[in-house]
Amino acid sequence: MAEIIQRDGTWAFDGTTVRITPGLHRSVPLFRQTYGEIAVPLEAVAGVVYEPERRRGRLRLRLREGADPLLQATGGRLPDAADPYRLIVDIDRSGVAEYVAEEIRHALLLDQIPKEPTKTYLLPGPPVPVSVRSSDGTVSFDGAQVRIDWADTSERVKRATGPRIVAVGDLVQVEWLPNSGYEDGFMRFVTRETVFSKLPPEKDPYALDLWGSTRRDLLTALVATAVTARLPHPSVRELENGEFTDRPPRAAAVPPQGDHHDVLLRRLRELGELHREGVLTDEEFRMTKAAVLRGFR
Repeated sequence: MAEIIQRDGTWAFDGTTVRITPGLHRSVPLFRQTYGEIAVPLEAVAGVVYEPERRRGRLRLRLREGADPLLQATGGRLPDAADPYRLIVDIDRSGVAEYVAEEIRHALLLDQIPKEPTKTYLLPGPPVPVSVRSSDGTVSFDGAQVRIDWADTSERVKRATGPRIVAVGDLVQVEWLPNSGYEDGFMRFVTRETVFSKLPPEKDPYALDLWGSTRRDLLTALVATAVTARLPHPSVRELENGEFTDRPPRAAAVPPQGDHHDVLLRRLRELGELHREGVLTDEEFRMTKAAVLRGFR
């Protein structure tokens, strides 16, 4: 067993699995603490390196492309401090860090682990159900469908469309960009019907506009990862004539509650008012209206 325990977290390698446990110190980002322990199978590892610096060093684990739904969903855009595959190492523990890295490299060589992209996810992602409250609303995922409930501070156009419920079978992909504190981020659920939508995140009823607490909004990556893990793997995704050909059969839409007709008319009326007031352009009104109508099919 090769193990290193630091304030930032613990890495333990038993020859087959790198077990990464986040530290409990307040300096450890909320995202890593919430994501929890990660068990990385050796076959998912592409390499490991220890980077010594004057006061502290860093252990970095590099995974094979396509092995981890977290890296697929976030596209390498997680802030360094929130990256679970990076460990800050005190300078007096450099020798231990080098030993752990060498043990992993040795096992990769002995097992002849390829560095090519994987054909399937080798890590499961976060468990479901998962729910996160962001600056734009609350997004929940139960393994079968995504639900978005808008906040009071959301744009009027989003509140007028009502909650969004999207079945996994209707999704093409999840697009995620973190809120940096300087620029807003977003999480967009792309469906077959909205794959070419040009609506900005603040008006898109299938997107969360991330503009508030960077610490809290970063947790939306949990939902993005959980959904991504249940979509077809990128290795089998094929785009032909604007259609994803590897899609599973669509799940049945969850019928909205209450009087469908009255709710639909009220939301269309609200959208019409926003259009007349100039809040929505002609194109935005058309796209948003279509989204509302799809929700009542």
